[in-house]
Amino acid sequence: MARMTWIITPERFDTPDATALRRDYYGDVAGRYFGRVLREDEYDDDMIDDGLDLLAPPTGAFLVGRRDGEPAACGGIVLLDAERAELTRVFIRPAFRGTGGADLLIRGLEDAARELGAKRTVLNTRLDLVEARALYTRNGYEEIPAYCTGPYMEIWYGKEL
Repeated sequence: MARMTWIITPERFDTPDATALRRDYYGDVAGRYFGRVLREDEYDDDMIDDGLDLLAPPTGAFLVGRRDGEPAACGGIVLLDAERAELTRVFIRPAFRGTGGADLLIRGLEDAARELGAKRTVLNTRLDLVEARALYTRNGYEEIPAYCTGPYMEIWYGKEL
């Protein structure tokens, strides 16, 4: 039996694969929030494209994970200040969850944060995103006080690099 392999690499956020992954990310998190699959007319391109300019050097990075060449995961890192970088848009397509790519993606994002000079990573998420919360705690993230506010932010995590 052939072994499936993951490759996590930096990629521009606007490539076709990165764009499709970001769209799937928003479909997943928004769909879970509303308790149903989003209709095509409910995707908000402004939301999907918000803050993308920060996901490139010198302020950030965007990574795409591929399993056996197929785009399966993505995540971004954005510098908040001289010492902190925020993980954002961390997503594994459902068909690829539980196959080891998520931990590799987190390590890749942390490496990207270090390359940008960060000494700590932080993130925010919702309480209902239990798989994401388990991923973060499994990788050493601990709950921290809120460092930002917003309508979909319910819990905050941080980790020293």
